[in-house]
Amino acid sequence: QVHLVESGGGSVQAGGSLRLTCAASGYIPVYYCMGWFRQVPGREREGVATICAAYGHTYYADSVKGRFTISQENEQNTLALQMNSLKLEDSATYTCASGEVYGGSWSNSHLYKYWGQGTQVTVSS
Repeated sequence: QVHLVESGGGSVQAGGSLRLTCAASGYIPVYYCMGWFRQVPGREREGVATICAAYGHTYYADSVKGRFTISQENEQNTLALQMNSLKLEDSATYTCASGEVYGGSWSNSHLYKYWGQGTQVTVSS
């Protein structure tokens, strides 16, 4: 059974940084991608970034390009999201996920099989 557990969320002032991590346990096929999604109440879940380590590909939402960096560590057991230059609009619940996705479909949440519980990020002025 696969478990994904996020950590690192919290409160930060605009312009600051946070680093989220997602610890994965259980068997995840090496060809699965891992990604971060975020959601605020009343809005649809949004794909933030995904890494497909088996193929050497990373994908980012336009809204976070140049500010966020996704990476995998520890033989793919840990997923990280380094968030710099945070903005008020980055406030959301961030959730990591894993699934078999391809290129242009990376932000389609329905393609992800495994999900964590989420961690809250609050950016204040």
